[in-house]
Amino acid sequence: MELGRAWRRYHFQVTTLVHQNTSDHDDPDGLRAQVAELEALLDQRAADFARVKTDLATFRLAYRQQVGVLHDQLDELELAIAEAELGEAVRRQQEQTAHAAARPTEVTSAPPRFTTDDVRKLFRDVAKAIHPDLTADASARERRHTLMIEANRAYAAGDEAHLRWILQQWERSPEAVTGTDREALRLRLERRIDQAEEQLELLASEMAALQDTPLWKLKAKVDEASSRGKDLVGDMVRRLKRDIMVATNRLDAIRPPVA
Repeated sequence: MELGRAWRRYHFQVTTLVHQNTSDHDDPDGLRAQVAELEALLDQRAADFARVKTDLATFRLAYRQQVGVLHDQLDELELAIAEAELGEAVRRQQEQTAHAAARPTEVTSAPPRFTTDDVRKLFRDVAKAIHPDLTADASARERRHTLMIEANRAYAAGDEAHLRWILQQWERSPEAVTGTDREALRLRLERRIDQAEEQLELLASEMAALQDTPLWKLKAKVDEASSRGKDLVGDMVRRLKRDIMVATNRLDAIRPPVA
């Protein structure tokens, strides 16, 4: 997938749909249609994002195998040249510096605050609200189970702020709405719409962050060069091999001949 084009299409579709669905739909049928449209787009965007991440991971591996190992080889040769030129004293100094940098630094961290009364009470409130045993619906039970795992981790770390965030998110969720009357149905649907739009915005933010990474930009350059019939990675490989040959010859000339 050509990354720049994929991102432009992604951003346009998300923005367009969210803007189109800002009109008032108070009737359940209209809300259901909006939920279905948003959730379908969310599934598509999540699949696209996963595919882009897979493409990047594949590119990273191939780049490492073709180019990265050559960079490492050239770095080792340049280090060997520097040591040969500057002598044993510099090499010993480098080793001492590297050893000092590698020495672990003692860090004193505060013990987790998992025994405070506030954290215990908040965890109990969360458990009462989201425990999986409180529903028989398989989908809702799975969501509650996931949240409960997250809450257990927050409790073990004494993270009161995250426990409070979990509880607040649950209280805003469709599952927290009780009742079967028309008003309860409308509120559940509206919350599902809010959830879908928030998740779409989160995916858009994650896609933007991915687009800003050096790996994305490198792959974009490689893809753009390929569209013009050029092999950017192949050029890198050839240049690195030439530099390695030059460095090897230089090191051979510096080192004293073996007796």
